[in-house]
Amino acid sequence: MTSSPRAPSDDKNLRHARDLQGHLDWLDTFSGTALGVLAVASGIYTYLGVSSLLDDTGAMSTFAALAYSVAVSVGIFVFWSYLLRLFPAITSARARVGLMGAMALGSVAIVAMSSWLNAAALAGSAAVEQHLARTVQDYQHSLETAHERALTGQALERDVARVRQSFEDLSKQEATGNLSGLAGRGAVFRVLRQKAAELAALESQIAEQTPLVEAAFSEGNGILSRMRALTVEPGPVEARSVEFSEAAVRLQGLITQMRQLTVAPLVARAAQDLAASVVLPELDSRTAQGRNDQAATITSVLEVLGQRAATLEQAAQEVAALAPAPEVTYTPVSAADAVILYAGNFVPSWAGAIAIDLLPAVLVLILAITHGVIRDMRDGAAVEQTMTVAEFRAALALARDIEEGHGDHADDPPQDRNIKRFGDAKP
Repeated sequence: MTSSPRAPSDDKNLRHARDLQGHLDWLDTFSGTALGVLAVASGIYTYLGVSSLLDDTGAMSTFAALAYSVAVSVGIFVFWSYLLRLFPAITSARARVGLMGAMALGSVAIVAMSSWLNAAALAGSAAVEQHLARTVQDYQHSLETAHERALTGQALERDVARVRQSFEDLSKQEATGNLSGLAGRGAVFRVLRQKAAELAALESQIAEQTPLVEAAFSEGNGILSRMRALTVEPGPVEARSVEFSEAAVRLQGLITQMRQLTVAPLVARAAQDLAASVVLPELDSRTAQGRNDQAATITSVLEVLGQRAATLEQAAQEVAALAPAPEVTYTPVSAADAVILYAGNFVPSWAGAIAIDLLPAVLVLILAITHGVIRDMRDGAAVEQTMTVAEFRAALALARDIEEGHGDHADDPPQDRNIKRFGDAKP
């Protein structure tokens, strides 16, 4: 029974399959070396990343970081070596799905144990500087908010001055007799001057706070300038972080001081006392009608006083109700933590760190596709058509050996020949 002749396209497919197999054999000569270089490179960056996490710089810490990086390199090399050999050889769809799941799980493990440390080594210092710059922005916002609120409180000085001036004007009118009808400095005049003096004292207290607010704001801006300089200065970022932390503590103290310098609570309390604490003098008119006029005028003054005090208190409460300066606390972070915290700002570094570990996955897929193509091209071909020259030579040598073995025992009885063949077949 003879086999059906093969079409020319089948012979062409076999030639293409042999070409692809030759390419794979050539690529296989350095694939292991290339995979080893990738694994070693990842291990080096992993060592740098681990070193940034360890506080101690002694020999034991160095050995621990070295051991971890070596373990990562070996793990990456072995993991991808398994997949480069096994995955292309698998033909079952179920088995391939299982290996794909194993490759995905292993890739996640590699990212967890190596890639983020590689990213820390690649962009750790820049990430820490980003953290410092972000903290400076937060402190600047807090300082400006505290300063703005303090200045808004200082603006109450104008409200206090306006109320004080109104009482002084009324006292002048009373002195000339245009208010109660009794010229001179009698009981009504003394009530008006009493409240004007209280408001003048409050105005003086508010004015004394203004230089303190400006001095604190100026000093805070100076500290902020130094903090900005620390974010971009050359040199190890760890040393700069220490000085940055000290500056942050001083700046936080200044912001707290500016919060305490706001005069809104003081003005609110003074406005309440303005109407509540009135020392009424003795009516000093010589006639009953005059004393009645003084009493009526004082009652009117107290009503006006209550209205002005309510207006002043409302203005102070509006200032006190303003949003306070946000609390900012600087928290030092390591290079690895900073890379994770600001991952969105360092996408290229993350991409490079992950690519150096997961690039062999692309090689696995390339080999799987190529082996699949070779199997499809060789499908249905006879054994002798797929044999290489080396395999054909080995088959001829084996055939000659078998023929020579039969010739040596041709004269023996059948039983003896079988026994000798069995003995020759033993290793």
